Amino acid sequence: MATVGDKLSEEKTIRYLVILVLLLIFFGVVMVYSSSFIYAKEAFNNSRYFFVRQLLFALLGPLAIFLASKLSFNFIYKHGMKIGIFVIVLLLLTFIPGVGMQVKGAHRWLSVGGFNLQPGEFSKYLLLFPTIYLFENFYSMKLSERVNLLLVVAAPLGILTLQPDFGMFAVCLLVIAFICLMSSFPRKILYSFLFSGVVAGAFLIFMAPYRMQRILTFLDPWKDPQKSGFQIIQSYLALANGGIFGKGLANGDEKLLYLPEAHNDFIFSVVGEELGFIGIFILVVAFIILAYFGFKLAIRAQNRVVMIFISAVTFILALQAFLNMGVVLGLLPTKGLNLPFISYGGSSLISNCLAIGLVISAFKMNLKEIRDREELASEKFTDQEKKNEVKKETEEKKEELHDNETAIATTNTIIVEEFK
Repeated sequence: MATVGDKLSEEKTIRYLVILVLLLIFFGVVMVYSSSFIYAKEAFNNSRYFFVRQLLFALLGPLAIFLASKLSFNFIYKHGMKIGIFVIVLLLLTFIPGVGMQVKGAHRWLSVGGFNLQPGEFSKYLLLFPTIYLFENFYSMKLSERVNLLLVVAAPLGILTLQPDFGMFAVCLLVIAFICLMSSFPRKILYSFLFSGVVAGAFLIFMAPYRMQRILTFLDPWKDPQKSGFQIIQSYLALANGGIFGKGLANGDEKLLYLPEAHNDFIFSVVGEELGFIGIFILVVAFIILAYFGFKLAIRAQNRVVMIFISAVTFILALQAFLNMGVVLGLLPTKGLNLPFISYGGSSLISNCLAIGLVISAFKMNLKEIRDREELASEKFTDQEKKNEVKKETEEKKEELHDNETAIATTNTIIVEEFK
């Protein structure tokens, strides 16, 4: 049973989590400007092009957290099937001409009011609801319900491979496996799914020449330093140039049209060059603390669904952050994943903020359930106390009546004795 102290601690954790997220967003806006103003000037004749857009997204972020925190988590969870179908429709829209956008051969974006929306960023969180619902209710569901939900969970993965978006496919597959491990889902089926996922991943890599090239570049980027290995080598140079303390904010050289995607997937390299090892260390620690806050809330949750959901959101944020850092540091092949809250991109920033808001909503539901149980227990205790008092009064009256009867009997005996 959660104590008053526990509740205060949990509320502080939520507050610290939100503050940390807002600090990361602010830092991200600064780094987006620092890493993009040269490229923005060359491409759009406006050095603040990316900065202004990212600033707008950053201002919408806290609003997204607030609005999502007011949603009914339980209502959304119970409509997991509908959420899953919505995800499928959202991803399929990217293939419709006039609505979807094709960039560099990939169908990952929707054109909405002059902005490019990436449905995959939202789908990785929305997919949590049907997945958790399936795995937590697997034994109580009919076979037809199981099959339908399995298709709803699996279909988005197939669509992501068709877009193609292998990085998002990998994140979704890993988070589904993570939820499986935390839920009551049968382990034999889980292991068969994981094996199928690994086989499918290997197949996708070998069937796409550019993915195979990424693996080869990861193994030896210096084999083709002017083409496939150019980006990661420039990332190495940026990190090496930064040293311990960095060259100073906005003073980096690699963003001068040397490092591709400097304001997006490789913004961590710019952090390393301009703020040095110290900047990298602080940013890594910030994400570790973010993960700590998230998993702390998950552990404190007494509702299993809430616990799994908060853990899954935390897992996604931590996984994507450290996958991005791993790519920039040359520890992993490139995947096209950005750095949460830091990299340029409205879809990523807003979806992450909505997820944080849903974490707050879920934990509020958990606290409400705890309060309701405590009130019910208190009412039962009060009722029991009243019953005990009535019982005590009844026993006292019985004793008093017994004493009176004894006294009367004694008096009668004395009177009889006197008459004798």
